[in-house]
Amino acid sequence: MAEKRIKSPLPGIFYRRPDPDSDPYVNEGDRVNEGDVVGIVGVMKSFHEIKADASGRIVRFEVENEDPVQAGQDIAILDG
Repeated sequence: MAEKRIKSPLPGIFYRRPDPDSDPYVNEGDRVNEGDVVGIVGVMKSFHEIKADASGRIVRFEVENEDPVQAGQDIAILDG
């Protein structure tokens, strides 16, 4: 199956969990559906959900929690 890439829509800091005390939204190996939140990007104290634009299994994350990201940068790889 073809890999699909979840990309950051804007530059900022990528977070895999909603807050430091919570579990990650998803982990590598988890199945997601189109529209599921896989993380958030924080920009100047505003937080924007990153949603899967296709269904599949998270093969891997391309960035670590709290890493800076650029607009269009790959966040995670899905397989169908």
